[in-house]
Amino acid sequence: MTAQHWRIKLSLFLNYFVFAILLNSVGTVILQVQNNYGVSESSASVLEAFKDLTIAIVSFLVASYITRIGYKRAMLIALAFVTGACLLMPAVGGFAMSKLLFATVGASFALIKVSVYATIGIITKDKQEHASFMSFIESFFMVGILCGYFIFSAFVDDADPLSAAWLQVYYLLAGISAIAFLLLLTTPLDESSVHAEPGKPITADFAEMFGLLAQMLVVVFIISAFFYVLIEQSIMSWLPTFNNKVLLLPTTLSIQMASILAASTALGRFLAGVLLRKTHWYAVLMVCLLAAAVLVLAAMPLAEGVDGSAVVGWGDAPLAAFIFPLIGLLLAPIYPAINSAVLSALPARMHGPMSGLIVIFSALGGTTGSMLTGAVFQKFGGQTAFYFSLLPIGILAASLFFFNKLQKRALEKGK
Repeated sequence: MTAQHWRIKLSLFLNYFVFAILLNSVGTVILQVQNNYGVSESSASVLEAFKDLTIAIVSFLVASYITRIGYKRAMLIALAFVTGACLLMPAVGGFAMSKLLFATVGASFALIKVSVYATIGIITKDKQEHASFMSFIESFFMVGILCGYFIFSAFVDDADPLSAAWLQVYYLLAGISAIAFLLLLTTPLDESSVHAEPGKPITADFAEMFGLLAQMLVVVFIISAFFYVLIEQSIMSWLPTFNNKVLLLPTTLSIQMASILAASTALGRFLAGVLLRKTHWYAVLMVCLLAAAVLVLAAMPLAEGVDGSAVVGWGDAPLAAFIFPLIGLLLAPIYPAINSAVLSALPARMHGPMSGLIVIFSALGGTTGSMLTGAVFQKFGGQTAFYFSLLPIGILAASLFFFNKLQKRALEKGK
């Protein structure tokens, strides 16, 4: 492997690291804007929309324009915008700036994700190396999420809930982003093999994407992906607030203990990768959904009547703070498995447009889940908000039943 490829790979790792922290800091920022700016739960939940809707919109446009812009240029644009937004966050402050930050992060991540995935194909020499590097970079994304909880909590002042000291973390994130920018800027990347097809109209790309929506398999998959991300993001975005307002943990500890969800999700995806080699995905996912529902029913009663006044560290935290985040272990296999299932049932030439639909409807599911949970949290409390996850779990189980049948039928026709 050439030296320039190693430099690009390092840049891609840094890209994913900083975006993992920023994208998944929404739960932490939701808690902090409530504490700092007096924002209600339902109002704070719109931060998820500013992140996810921009991902959806820009991903839709990127599918047509990215090869015309160039992958390296698109990544440089994204890193420049995020560096600027991070520098503005502590300088300007306020809820409006938080909205602008997540809109910028969402739009930039759409450019980054498409470009990173495409660049991996350029800098790897075979399928084995491609799969290996893809696995490493996705694992590193989870490392970024884990680190993010501890990085943010290090800047939170428990003694003064109104302190804006936590905003200083964005100078650190701006520095990491700037390093990734400079590294990529000074590293050559040959994109000649993936230049846009001359003369192909942009409308043709859009037509291919929306043509997929005429297939029942794709429609049922979209429903499944939408409700999975709705469940995942509603829990991930509101877990720090749940820890703080229901379990009465200190703010710093509330953020740190949310890392259990990221760790259990990473472990769940690793174990699923091994298990799915020998077991059909449908059987694995149905067991996971049933176990997730049981865990919700078992963990939420543990949160009743908790007195967190004496809690100062991990050793003092109530059992519910450790048990409920383990739902990540059970939900983790679902998203990669259904993505693989739908792509394997479609011709290779349709994988690009299908990927665009995956990103768009996943983003919409994340926004819907966070906003619904915020509204229920505000009106009925945190326990009810997380009990509410049982409804989409049931819907997801039903949609996977039909998706499994349609996928089998599509594979049989393709033989």
